[in-house]
Amino acid sequence: MTAGLLFLIPVALGLGLLGLFAFQWALRSGQFSDLDGAAMRILIEDEGDGDTPLEGDARNG
Repeated sequence: MTAGLLFLIPVALGLGLLGLFAFQWALRSGQFSDLDGAAMRILIEDEGDGDTPLEGDARNG
């Protein structure tokens, strides 16, 4: 049991540090710079959305 803990504790710490470094990289690369933009984008109606089907639309018959 002790040998298992001697192996698992460093593995768990290493994975935690890996996750921390990945989070820091995401912060620095701007992954979280526009949190509201993606949430509001779904509410904005595009100009292409309408009642007329598209040319390549499978439902167009």
